[in-house]
Amino acid sequence: MNLQEAMTRLEEYGTEQNRKVYQRHGASANLFGVSFANLKVLKKEIKKDQELAEQLWATGNEDARTLATMIADPKLVSAELAEEWVHSTSTPVILDYVAALILKNKYAGEKVQAWTADEDEWVGRAGWSLLNQMALHDAKLPDEFFLPYLEQIRLNIHTSRNRKKEGMHTALLSIGMRNDALEEQVLRVVREIGPVDIDHGETGCKTPDPVEYIGRAKERKQKKVKA
Repeated sequence: MNLQEAMTRLEEYGTEQNRKVYQRHGASANLFGVSFANLKVLKKEIKKDQELAEQLWATGNEDARTLATMIADPKLVSAELAEEWVHSTSTPVILDYVAALILKNKYAGEKVQAWTADEDEWVGRAGWSLLNQMALHDAKLPDEFFLPYLEQIRLNIHTSRNRKKEGMHTALLSIGMRNDALEEQVLRVVREIGPVDIDHGETGCKTPDPVEYIGRAKERKQKKVKA
């Protein structure tokens, strides 16, 4: 599939209702409003195509950029390209997808350290989203890896900009779900920082209570073990 064909398909799949929903969640006006179900159809059809992914990203279209993160080959996404993509979007969902894309690359550790410390709202969001992915999917990381980031959250979450703050809070939850020792550390931080005020805009999203969220996740995990 070439770029023109991909863009035509995306436009055909777009709906006005999805456009409105996605814009309420932080997308720009440059989008067709393609459902994630249809994006997955295209992902399955295209498979991995790094050249097309970079062409899609260059259009600036939100749906094209989301699809780009789905069909990009992680092995071919250089550290330089990751920087370029993170610095050229301010859409939270797309930043999250870029973070998931580069999770297993050798430079991921370097990027999470740099991006989480960045004062820019969107670069910071990407960094905490990457840390969230590490907490969820990299079982080999030792507990000690996460402790400095918990300290950053403790010191800075209330003064960070909104979308970066949201990323920090999400990472906090995922770190707490890794094991009992980290759960204890996370709950200590939660007690100290208190409620976190995150503006979710004109959406139905709410900031989950960490104690309840981690507790429910723990219960689900225990049920799976018993089953």
